[in-house]
Amino acid sequence: MRLLIVEDEMKTGDYLKQGFIEAGFNPTLCRNGLDGHHLAMTEDFDLIILDVMLPDVDGLRIVKALRQAERHTPVLLLSALDTVDDRVRGLELGADDYLVKPFAFNELLARARTLLRRGQLAPQSDRLQAADLVLEVAKRRASRAGKKLNLTPKEFALLELMLRRAGEVLPRTLIASQVWDMNFDSDTNVIDVAVRRLRSKVDDDHVLKLIHTVRGMGYKLEVPDDDAC
Repeated sequence: MRLLIVEDEMKTGDYLKQGFIEAGFNPTLCRNGLDGHHLAMTEDFDLIILDVMLPDVDGLRIVKALRQAERHTPVLLLSALDTVDDRVRGLELGADDYLVKPFAFNELLARARTLLRRGQLAPQSDRLQAADLVLEVAKRRASRAGKKLNLTPKEFALLELMLRRAGEVLPRTLIASQVWDMNFDSDTNVIDVAVRRLRSKVDDDHVLKLIHTVRGMGYKLEVPDDDAC
């Protein structure tokens, strides 16, 4: 799961990042509101953990901007402000939960997992895109630079998984369980063959390559920074 943590207090930010890594998450840490706002608006995360009192763009403004842009990523606010009015304001602006500092990490972790479970039950986006690659889930249609891609059902499912978790390294075990509904057998190369075939359809005719091998770890779909919109 991809988490965005926006926290300007250095020790607190490092503590949260390490805690979520140890809990099996993939956290990105931003130490100011400007960078946090940019990432929250331009990248896909499963959850955003957001400090309210930031020195540049405060957390409440970021929540408001996200909801006005119809980005519905779950947001958990962190703040030393503990009045009822403060909590109500954050929730009314669109935050999903509010935790007052100081707090126990175990409580934060439990609340994060609750929000993530809720998010998994919410409707997922029907149109997925990375650069000029577009996937229309309901129509079962895929295209690159406006040209239709002829994908098998498994290739379509694999590409959907990669787009929904763009930028994240997907281990072969995860791909096997999500696309083939099976346990990964290290003696078989079915995953590697499937990714190779999908990559040939998605990338071979294009200078910009989107599907990448991460040696010893798995695969990911990612738009290089220089080409990101």
